[in-house]
Amino acid sequence: MVRASDRAERPARASVWLEGKAARGAAARGAVERGPAERGPAERGGGQPAGLDRERITEVTVRLLDAEGMAKFSMRRLAAELNVTAMSVYWYVDTKDDLLELALDAVYGELELPDPESGEDWRDQLRSLAEGYRALLVRHPWVSPLMGTFLNIGPHSMAFSFRVQKVVRRTGLPPHGQTGAVSAVFQFVYGFGTIEGHFVQRSASAGVSQEEYYRQAMGAIGEQPQFAAHFESFADLLEARGGDTVEEMRERDFRFALETLIAGIEAMVERG
Repeated sequence: MVRASDRAERPARASVWLEGKAARGAAARGAVERGPAERGPAERGGGQPAGLDRERITEVTVRLLDAEGMAKFSMRRLAAELNVTAMSVYWYVDTKDDLLELALDAVYGELELPDPESGEDWRDQLRSLAEGYRALLVRHPWVSPLMGTFLNIGPHSMAFSFRVQKVVRRTGLPPHGQTGAVSAVFQFVYGFGTIEGHFVQRSASAGVSQEEYYRQAMGAIGEQPQFAAHFESFADLLEARGGDTVEEMRERDFRFALETLIAGIEAMVERG
């Protein structure tokens, strides 16, 4: 456990996955599970809360982030949800950032990873990975900003990355083109899923459906003289998006864009 004064004085570390911090959390959990009689001298009498471990803390963190977002999340709020003191949480994590990293990696564990040795076509497996990644970003809108903040090198995240690389390796692209293909597909999905997740969250916060929120936005644009002419000229594009709901329009856009990227990979393979 790191004292509050130490946390205030020491600069933040680069990652919870570095310098053995994750292993220390597992050791703390093991000390609680062993019980007082089996703990070493350094473990006894320190006030570690019974019935609490890093897995449960991380699970509740994810739940709070989903329900209330990053802005309202705090160690005190988490401790209240766990019905423990804030200091109890610090037996398992040194800082709030460590906990956010753990939560970020935990949600990657929700992804279903296709077996690259199954014989399934790489295109179908790439679609499956892209769709799962998009759904993750929409389901957990707080994930997007954390990806750009932390190293994101936890075991679940790395399992996803390695599986993506294995699938892309089977496309036939030369090694120097494989990382570019990964970037093209998954940075597209990151942007699409981030915007989609924020739109869903914004609609819910406003207490309206996505359709109503979309109609209000489009109506406001069409009523402004400086945008009216442009808006009318793009009416055919809006009509062509099709679908009775915002979700249907979004789904059509996503699938067309993803198929365009897959076709691009095929073209680059043919180009040699």
